Amino acid sequence: MKKVVILGAGFAGLHIFYKIRHLIGKKIDITVIDSRSHSLLKPSLPEVSFVGAPISHSLIELKHTLESRGATFIQDEVVNINAKNNLLTLKNGTDVNYDYIFITVGAVKDYDAIKGFREFGYSVCDDTQAQRLWKKVQEFEGGKIVTGAAKSTWGNRVKAPDLKAPCEGPIGEIMFMFDYYLTKEKSLKREKDYKINVFTPGEIFFEDVGDNPRNAVGKIMQERKINLHNNKILTEIGKDFIAFEDGTKMECDLAIIIPPYSAPKVLVDSNLGDKKGFIPTDTQMRHLDFKNVFAAGDITALAQPKLGHIAIIQGAIAAAVFMQELGEDVTIPAYEPEIFCIMNMGGHDATLISSDVLYHGTKDKAFHSPLAKMMKWGFDNYLYYNKGHMPPDFALEATDKLVKLL
Repeated sequence: MKKVVILGAGFAGLHIFYKIRHLIGKKIDITVIDSRSHSLLKPSLPEVSFVGAPISHSLIELKHTLESRGATFIQDEVVNINAKNNLLTLKNGTDVNYDYIFITVGAVKDYDAIKGFREFGYSVCDDTQAQRLWKKVQEFEGGKIVTGAAKSTWGNRVKAPDLKAPCEGPIGEIMFMFDYYLTKEKSLKREKDYKINVFTPGEIFFEDVGDNPRNAVGKIMQERKINLHNNKILTEIGKDFIAFEDGTKMECDLAIIIPPYSAPKVLVDSNLGDKKGFIPTDTQMRHLDFKNVFAAGDITALAQPKLGHIAIIQGAIAAAVFMQELGEDVTIPAYEPEIFCIMNMGGHDATLISSDVLYHGTKDKAFHSPLAKMMKWGFDNYLYYNKGHMPPDFALEATDKLVKLL
């Protein structure tokens, strides 16, 4: 019986668990370790921030969910990983041995890397920040809004796109959903009562897709009078301004920021990561130096941008490689990353984006319709009510066919 540890119960971790759980008691024991008691469904956080959706609908309780399905769940922080000896040490001093480990802890949202964020900045990137932003949104009666992503830096041990921002999809949701809320719920007038400015650290906004989605988003930004500022690297947030590396400032009454992404300290200290702490893997999601260490999701160096859809792709590959190694008759999917997201825009409006041009493909679609909003609503609810279990493969294949048809 192989001892398996899944470290982190986010998108990738839960996907791997559901893929391999049929082997529990037959070929494997599984222990899932997470510092949180609940898994966070991050795609639904903008609904918390701009609609006031209950945070409970974004949380999946872990102990009962996992243990009722045959796993052992430990809620604690891992403070050391000794990969040479297959040993984890928990904050409470307990050691955990393993034969295989899946590292799916995600990336750290490094708010403290931005001067002034704790005093004056807001975000949608976790449950605490989303609820805090919703309180501010309700109080907001007009002024200058600035939103954008801080610059992140990455290692170079594996070949992956060198993006300036971890992911700019949430910026689209922030600007469009907030604009909808202010016009429809508070009856404020664009430019007269409020103004939204968007910045990007890159030369282009939405650098991970091609011209079709970028132009579609840009057209709606123009219609809603949202200004874009390129090559702006955030350095500080003040009470009434936001400052950039080039010495410029913008007047700002409300700053909503995607912070830099960094690796957890335990990975840096354990020397499992590249020079920035992100896990270097091959395209079968196996660590370059330790064959019994797999990784998937935002913590991998290959995951560019840091996107839930890529975490699912990587998790499925890691699970298949592992199962094949244990003698199961499975096919290992090819590593073919793509950008797939549905950007909520307020009300019944949303834009579905599907693109692989970042990875030298030819797919580059944007579909702007209430149908996209229905698809997002259906996915978010399926994930919540099925305890983080992704829809079955045939449903995902049907979605892919629908996207091609649209």
